[in-house]
Amino acid sequence: MSNKIQSLSGYIHEYQKSVNEPEKFWARIANSFHWHKPWDKVLSWSSEGPHVKWFENAKLNITENIFERHLFTHGDKAAIIWEPNDPKEQNRIISYRELYELTCQFSNVLKAQGVNKGDRVIIYMPMIPEASVAMLACARIGAVHSVVFAGFSSSALADRIIDCEAKMVLTSDGNFRGSKNIPVKAVVDEALEKTSTVEKVIVCKRTNAEVTMVPGRDIWWHDSIKDQSLEHKAESLDSEDLLFILYTSGSTGKPKGVVHTTGGYMVYTQYSFENVFQYEQNDVYWCTADIGWITGHSYIVYGPLLSGATTLMFEGVPTFPHPGRFWEIVDKYQVNQFYTAPTAIRALQAKGLEPVNPYKLDSLKVIGSVGEPINEEAWHWYHDHIGKGNCPLVDTWWQTETGGIMISALAGITPNKPAHASLPLPGIQPIIVDAEGNELKGNNVEGNLCIKFPWPSMLRTTYGDHKRFKETYFSAYPGTYFTGDGAKRDHDGYIRILGRVDDVINVSGHRMGTAEVENAMNEHPRVIESAVVGFPHDIKGQGIYAYVICDQEGISNEALIQEIKNTVRKIIGPIAKPDEIQIVPGLPKTRSGKIMRRILRKVASKDISNLGDTSTLLNPEIVDQIIEGAQIK
Repeated sequence: MSNKIQSLSGYIHEYQKSVNEPEKFWARIANSFHWHKPWDKVLSWSSEGPHVKWFENAKLNITENIFERHLFTHGDKAAIIWEPNDPKEQNRIISYRELYELTCQFSNVLKAQGVNKGDRVIIYMPMIPEASVAMLACARIGAVHSVVFAGFSSSALADRIIDCEAKMVLTSDGNFRGSKNIPVKAVVDEALEKTSTVEKVIVCKRTNAEVTMVPGRDIWWHDSIKDQSLEHKAESLDSEDLLFILYTSGSTGKPKGVVHTTGGYMVYTQYSFENVFQYEQNDVYWCTADIGWITGHSYIVYGPLLSGATTLMFEGVPTFPHPGRFWEIVDKYQVNQFYTAPTAIRALQAKGLEPVNPYKLDSLKVIGSVGEPINEEAWHWYHDHIGKGNCPLVDTWWQTETGGIMISALAGITPNKPAHASLPLPGIQPIIVDAEGNELKGNNVEGNLCIKFPWPSMLRTTYGDHKRFKETYFSAYPGTYFTGDGAKRDHDGYIRILGRVDDVINVSGHRMGTAEVENAMNEHPRVIESAVVGFPHDIKGQGIYAYVICDQEGISNEALIQEIKNTVRKIIGPIAKPDEIQIVPGLPKTRSGKIMRRILRKVASKDISNLGDTSTLLNPEIVDQIIEGAQIK
C-alpha cells in the first residue's frame, strides 16, 4: 500500500486527516511496515516530563524492514552506489542482497566481539559503504550507534565517547578528502588516551596508511569478518528502544546527545523521503551529506533504504579534482533526485557557469536544499542552472532533533516559492508564537517557530540528561517544542525560516532576520557570501554588523562597502542597512558548513576575552584574521 501523496488536493486532504486524527493517521502509515508484535497504543504523550512514546510496546527490527521486506522483489536492485573520492578509483554498486549479507556478517562480528543490545558503538569513518554496513549491523543487533563526523578532533571525539560510555569504536586507517589524506586512526588513538570504556577498535583499510594497532584492542575489519556467517537473525526490539545517539554542538557547554528511537523514526523517515522527493522505484537518488550528520542518517541510509531506493554515496568533495565534480556524477549515474546544502551551492555558484556547462543534467527530476535557509540568489542559480528551470526545488526545513523533514514543498505538488520552506508535512503542526508564547494565527505573521504536537521521529531526550532536554526544547513555551528558529508565515500561508532566533536582530524595535539582510547583501554582484550578527548599539539597542566575502578586484574597500549598504537599503529599506561591514577572507564554519555565529557576535561586540571552543571549526585560523581585521585592541 502506497502512502505517497499524488496531488495538491491529496496533500490538503492528508494534512487535515493528520491534524484531526493524528493517531489514526500514523497507525495507517505504520501498517505498511513489518512488526513482530503490533502496538498497544499509537501515542502516549505527557508535556510535563516531557515524555513521548510512539507505537507503544510494538516489536520490530528496522533492518528487517530494509531487507527481509524487500529481498523478494528488490534483491538484485542496487541499494548503494558508491562513488570514490578519486574518480580514477573503481566505484562500487551493492545490491540489496549483498548489503543484507554484509550487514548480517558484520552483525556476527559485533556479537563475537562482545557488543550486545543497548551497548553504544562509535562510528568514526569515511564515506565508504562499510560505514552504512556498520550502522545497519548495530541496528540489527540492537546496539546503539553514534556516528561522529570523521573530521572532528580527538578531543571532540573523546567527549562523545565519554558521554555515551561507548564500548567499541569503528574507524579506518585513513580518509581521502579531496587532495588530502587524513590519518584518522591516529585521531582515534589520541582520543582513547582520554577515555576508559572502549574495549575494541575495528579498523577498515582505506588508504593503506601506516597505523599503530594495539594488541588485544585493535582488529582489522577484513580480519574480523573472516569465517563469519552471511546469515543473522535480527534482534526483536521495542519501538522505543534506542536506535542512535547523534551529537549536536550546543551554543554553550558540552555537545548534546540527541536520542532517536526505533519505531517512530522508521515510519517517519520512509514517509517523508517518499513524499518530499516523490521517489519512484527506478530512480537514482543522491544526497551529498556525510553520514556523520542527521541528513546522512535519515536521507542517505534509513529513509531511502526503507523505501527500497537506490541511494548514491559520495566519498569526496564538490570541487575535487575539478569544480564540476557534482555535475559529472549526476550525469554519470543519471541521478534523478539531488539533495545538497546552500553552502555547497554558493561555493559552486562562485565558480561561475564554466564548470556546469559541459554537463547535461537532464536526468534530474527534483533538486533539494538542506541545512540552512537558502538565500534567493542561490535559490535562483540552483533552480535555473542546475534544475534547468524545470525541476521542483524542495527547500527542506528540519533539525537533528526532528529526525526527518518537517516543512518542505512536496516535489512537483506544492507550488515553489524562492527561499520559502513552504508547508508542513502531514502530521506536523507548526505554530508561530510571540515572545510571550501567544500563538500568532492567520497569515502575515512573524515570530518564533514551535511545534505544538508530537511527531513520530522527534527526539526522545538528550542522552543521560533529561533535564537538559526539557530546558533546551520545552521550557521556553511549556507544552510545545521550541525549534530555536524564527519564522514568517506569508500571505499564502507559506513558512519562511528566518534563521536562529538569537540571529534575529532587534533594530530600533524592528525585528530583522539575519538571513533576510544576508539575502539582500548577497544580491550585490561582488558579494560571494555574508554573515550578519547583532551588536550592542547606544541608540538603536542593536546594530547590524556584517562580515562579507567579496570579489575586490579593481575597487576600493570604502567604495565597495558603500555599494553593499546601498544594495541592502534598496532591497529591504534604510532600517536594515548594516552599521558595520567588515570584508573578510572567510567565515568560521563548523565541519558541517554552519557558520559559528557566536564567534562573529563576540568580535562584533569587541569582546574576544572568551571565544569558547574553536577546535571543531573547519578553519580555526580564520578567527584570528577576522579579529585582526576588526582592529580590536
